[in-house]
Amino acid sequence: MSNTSEFVTHLADGQSFKKDSIILGTGILDGQPITDALVKIPLKTMNRHGLIAGATGTGKTKTLQVIAEQLALKGVPSVLMDLKGDLSGLAQPGTANEFIKNRSQVIGVDYVPMGLPIELMSISDEKGVRLKATVSEFGPVLISQILELNDTQQGVISLIFRYCDVHHLPLLDLKDLKRVLQFITNEGKDAIKKEYGQVSLASVNTIMRKIIELEQQGAERFFGEKSFEVEDFVRLNEGKGVISVIRLTDIQNRPKLFSTFMLSLLSEIYETFPEQGDADQPKLCLFIDEAHLVFSNASNELLEKIEAIVKLIRSKGVGVYFCTQTPTDVPDSILGQLGLKVQHALRAFTAKDRKSITKTAENYPISKFYNTAEVLTSMGIGEALVTALNEKGIPTPLSHTLVRAPISRMDILSENEIDELVNRSDLTSKYNQVLDRESAFELLEQKIAKVEKEQEEMVLPGPKPRTGNRTVKEESLIEELSKNTMVRQLGRTIFRELTRGILGSFTRRK
Repeated sequence: MSNTSEFVTHLADGQSFKKDSIILGTGILDGQPITDALVKIPLKTMNRHGLIAGATGTGKTKTLQVIAEQLALKGVPSVLMDLKGDLSGLAQPGTANEFIKNRSQVIGVDYVPMGLPIELMSISDEKGVRLKATVSEFGPVLISQILELNDTQQGVISLIFRYCDVHHLPLLDLKDLKRVLQFITNEGKDAIKKEYGQVSLASVNTIMRKIIELEQQGAERFFGEKSFEVEDFVRLNEGKGVISVIRLTDIQNRPKLFSTFMLSLLSEIYETFPEQGDADQPKLCLFIDEAHLVFSNASNELLEKIEAIVKLIRSKGVGVYFCTQTPTDVPDSILGQLGLKVQHALRAFTAKDRKSITKTAENYPISKFYNTAEVLTSMGIGEALVTALNEKGIPTPLSHTLVRAPISRMDILSENEIDELVNRSDLTSKYNQVLDRESAFELLEQKIAKVEKEQEEMVLPGPKPRTGNRTVKEESLIEELSKNTMVRQLGRTIFRELTRGILGSFTRRK
């Protein structure tokens, strides 16, 4: 038997934080939980990102729930991706049964059932606040990602975005994008060729088909206005951080839509939030469930951009937490950026599984109290290996941890409870309205009609005069499209000194 007092001292010395922290659970030694050997995570380093991993059914989601609860009680808002539909229960108090009471007593914490302030959100048909973004805001990189385009087709998309940015044609929805695709191969073909070069008709036709496929998956519900303002994620309710639960149960079979939405959200937050510096607690934490969906099939170029955002977004006071089955689901370049690691049990059924467990064990600090590889396969439900960063950025001692029980309901809300929650939300009335403003589709139709009418009325003897290398019709069309007709605000699609950020989303200079 290992020395219990030595173990407790070892944990306490490694977790002597000066600033505030959250309690995740208590340490386990030789299979027995040690009361008051608390395993804590300092708030100060929770913008250093993290990983919650483990096999199906080992308690990952409940650990995520516990961390979100404790953050909310400390006044830190969070955003949770709910692909399995079991996180809405955060809004209602949990049940203090004997099992939970005993677990809390063993850990050395009080169990006080409590519902937390939550906001239900959706990018599809689920009930909740509608999260939308315009195609222009999404940017060419992410549009190419969601459409699974090759390099040549990505070049066409980049050309379209550049053309629309320069000529003040807002791409609000997929209808706009399709109309511009038609324009560059028909009415505007010669003008586009003069300005940008030849555009492949085959590439345009392929892109058009992929957009139609995306529409059939329900993506038109996501693209459009009113665009969601990410500042609305950072809210408090009676001193508690609001937990935004994005309900994604009906898009499990559309991983591209989910993953691209997540990347656009990260990009928007990075481009929008101000620098925070070295604060005592994070401004916002994002929990990405089924994180492998974000990285699967992503190009090397896109992975590099994701890595850049993960590295830089911490300076905005934002922590990103990936939830997945194995750490190998996350690229090594990003895994190396993660400060908190919560590893639930892994199962070894094959030789490949055993090699993976050995590799996983090497990602954790060496402990004289455990054989990490053995613990990984022997932990029960609600147990995890935990290491974080202390306030100096040094990994805390690895601890086999009995995770505390959630104080909120460990089940879903009823339909009536969901309806009540959605109906009393201020954000529902703000965002759940249908807008169809004048955009690229209407502007192109108007300009083309106007130019054609002018050409019909013109009586010119002999061949048409040319201005440079363009015909009168081409010159007139370009002139009309170049005029700044956008005198009104189209959501957040504002065209003034416009540049695009890391993933092609807007950055706006005032």
